[in-house]
Amino acid sequence: MKKLLILTTCALALTACSPKADTASETASTEMQTTNQNERIDTWFEEKFVEGVSHYPQFMTQLGMKTDYDKWNDPSHAFFLERLEETRADLAYIKEHFNPADLDESHALSYRLFVNSAEDDLATAKWWDHSYGFNQMFGTQSGIPSFLINNHRVSSVEDAQAYIARLNGVKAYMGQHVEIAKARAAKGIMPPLFVYDHVIRDTKNIIVGAPFDDGETSTLLADFQTKTEKLDISADEKKELIEAATTALLTSVKPAYEGLLAEMKAQQAVATTEDGAWKLPDGGAYYKSRLKQMTTTDMTATEIHDLGLSEVARIHAEMRAIMKQVGYEGTLQEFFSYLKTDPKFTYEDSDAGRDAYLAQAETIIETMKTRLDDVFMVKPKADLIVKRVEAFREKSAGKAFYNRPAPDGSRPGVFYANLYQITDMPKYQMEALAYHEGIPGHHMQIAIQQELEGLPKFRKFSGVTAYSEGWGLYSEYLPKEMGFYQDPYSDFGRLAMELWRAARLVVDTGLHDKKWTREQAVSYLTTNTPNPENDCIKAIERYIVMPGQATAYKIGMLKILSLREDAKARLGDKFDIREYHNVIIASGPVPLNIMEERVEAWIKSKG
Repeated sequence: MKKLLILTTCALALTACSPKADTASETASTEMQTTNQNERIDTWFEEKFVEGVSHYPQFMTQLGMKTDYDKWNDPSHAFFLERLEETRADLAYIKEHFNPADLDESHALSYRLFVNSAEDDLATAKWWDHSYGFNQMFGTQSGIPSFLINNHRVSSVEDAQAYIARLNGVKAYMGQHVEIAKARAAKGIMPPLFVYDHVIRDTKNIIVGAPFDDGETSTLLADFQTKTEKLDISADEKKELIEAATTALLTSVKPAYEGLLAEMKAQQAVATTEDGAWKLPDGGAYYKSRLKQMTTTDMTATEIHDLGLSEVARIHAEMRAIMKQVGYEGTLQEFFSYLKTDPKFTYEDSDAGRDAYLAQAETIIETMKTRLDDVFMVKPKADLIVKRVEAFREKSAGKAFYNRPAPDGSRPGVFYANLYQITDMPKYQMEALAYHEGIPGHHMQIAIQQELEGLPKFRKFSGVTAYSEGWGLYSEYLPKEMGFYQDPYSDFGRLAMELWRAARLVVDTGLHDKKWTREQAVSYLTTNTPNPENDCIKAIERYIVMPGQATAYKIGMLKILSLREDAKARLGDKFDIREYHNVIIASGPVPLNIMEERVEAWIKSKG
């Protein structure tokens, strides 16, 4: 590589000194230098990605790789510090060996995103302790079974043995997480009291049923049996594998979860009802950092809070117009109550009702697929399925979420719907929810991101919350312009979903900056949105354990919309919605300021 640089430098010098040098040769030389630099940085990005993922067995599994298929990630602080030093070294290297001015536009953006990400990692490293490893949203207690069920494929005996090895590794893996939780608790970093009931319940759910007791087959054993039964091996071989898995469940998984239960009960006994990030060491600075990370802006908590109040008022006004359209007489709050209590707005609380919900969600997505060419230039290759949240975690999990597909096509994208309490999933919100989590929302954006040609892998698998969740919320609005939401109640549901995100700006900042209590925040949601009380409680509990994350949605959506409307006004007849969407999606996730720069460049290119 050094030889290539020397030859390139010599060639440039000779060209510059030659009396016969002309503009064409100078241009060719510059283009060659740019090409060489592009190739060099591509090679380096690939090396860094391969090196990076090699440290994370679970991420490799999610990517469809089977390297270290029998291992768990290392959650220790020592490991985190080692990776941080690698980041520091990588940042120094890229700045020393590459100049964005020598790269083409795409590679210069990759350079910038890599540097931004590395600098952000270094700046936020001091907050490593400021999170709750065990919580109802993404805690290790539910993460272990969820990962094995959804990501660990078994297509050979070796894969089954790797699954068993991972079961045997749960005791040590969980033990590390428990020790981290103890150390954080000693520093005063513990989740609020309400979190412990959720974690304890989820933990118990994993170690009920056979082989732990005489009940029905447990979640993990059922998953292993189902996957092993599909192998083309003898019955005796299957029996041996299942027996080995059973032993691992009893000797590793059970004591691991029992140890977690003991620690969670000990912490529960001294936990407080203080909910916001302000209670943590240097909590104000931590929350400010979280807001910057989540929104990619410098907006203050007060600015975000006031924006939320303004958006809530605007959406309430649009809702009152729909109330008149459907002939409802009464206040907006009374209309909310009507939507919550009239059984016609929810599916039957039965297996048949839940099956009907899933079937209708699939229909909504399939219908939208037929219209994608109207507004997009590129469509995802990966498939999308709709799935009910598993029983072991449905009581505490969010109402809906998305799991990305495997890059190699071995696993589709999944739109998860939480149907534990069917009244929390009203029919009138189904369209907006399916568009957000599925198409044209997260599945479209994330699957296309993974499938983009010519981008380094770190960009294909990176994430910027304001970008992705802003896109998800924008994807609820876009179908309105396409002629969907024909039922006024469904259109009200769209507004209800947008209202939910506007109200999040208010309650997130209320909890973490203004020291609202959990009860105050729940009361705000139940008063100002049509969502059922249980839905509001679960939402507030989510925002408490994920400070700032809820603010990204509305801020990202407003940026995408404002950039679009500016482009429309400036381009007039030259504006093409398909091109605009391609500008947004073709970069993969980027901070909002870079998104704005890209749109501005596109507008100027249309001349």
